[in-house]
Amino acid sequence: MKTKNDFIKILVEANIPSNEAKIEVELILEKVTGKKLEELLFINEFDEAQIMPYIKERIETKKPIQYILGYAHFMGEKFIVNSDVLIPRDETEILIREVNKEIFKGAKILDIGTGSGIIPCMVGKYSKEKNLEVEILGADISNGAIHIALDNVKKLNLIRTCIFRKSDLFSNIRSDEKFDIIVSNPPYIPKKMYETIQDEVKFEPYNALFTNDDKGLYFYEKIIADAPKFLKKGGFIFFELMQGQADDVFKLLSDNGFKNVQIIKDLANIERVIKAEI
Repeated sequence: MKTKNDFIKILVEANIPSNEAKIEVELILEKVTGKKLEELLFINEFDEAQIMPYIKERIETKKPIQYILGYAHFMGEKFIVNSDVLIPRDETEILIREVNKEIFKGAKILDIGTGSGIIPCMVGKYSKEKNLEVEILGADISNGAIHIALDNVKKLNLIRTCIFRKSDLFSNIRSDEKFDIIVSNPPYIPKKMYETIQDEVKFEPYNALFTNDDKGLYFYEKIIADAPKFLKKGGFIFFELMQGQADDVFKLLSDNGFKNVQIIKDLANIERVIKAEI
C-alpha cells in the first residue's frame, strides 16, 4: 500500500513537474477507485498493484495521462478523449464563456474544428440550463474526432442540441446555411515550433495543433475570408488565440469587414480570445 504522496514522488522523480504530478495521480486514483476527488481526501493508502501500471505507462511512454485513462476533466464535466482529439485546455473555457454571452433563444452556431466536441457540449449545456434551445453544428475533417464528439454529446444528453458533420473548414457547409455565431479554436502553432514542444504534446493530433506557415495564421485567414458568406447580419465570430497573434488576427478581421473587434485576456494577462461582429 502507498499514499498519494508516494505516487506523486515517483512521477516527480521521473521529471514530471510536481503540480502536474499531483493532478495526474489524482486522476489515476479517481479512475481506479471510482470515487470523486473530494472523496479521495479521506483515503490514506491505495493498492499499489492497481495504481502502478498507470504510473509506469506514464513514465515509460511519456503519453499524456488523459490518453492513458481515456478521459479529461473540463468545466466540471468528464470528456472522452483519445489520440484523435486534443486534450481540453483551460484556455478554451474563456472562449466558451464569451460565446455563451452572445447566445439567444433559437441561435444557430457553427464550431469549426470541433475535435472532442467540448465547445458544442459546453455551449449546448449552458443553453439547456437557460432554456435557449440553440442549434449547434460541429465540423471537423477527422472521422475519428467526430466519433469522439458524438460520444461526448451522447454522454451529456445533448443529441438534440448538437450535431456533427465531416467538413474541411466550410467545404461541406451548404451555401444556404446561415449562422448567428461561428466559433473556432483552430490549429495555430507554426510547424517550426514542433521540435521545441514537450514530449507529451507530440502524442496529440499534429493537424489539430500545427500550421505550415511561419506565424500560425493560416486557418484564421481561411476561416475569416469565408465566414461572411455563412454569418447572418449582426452575427459574431470567435477565435481562441496563441500568445502574440492578437494583432494579426485583429487586422484580418478588420480587413474582411468585421467590426467591434474585441480581445479578451486570460488570468495571466495573455490575449487569449478575439470576437468580432459582421
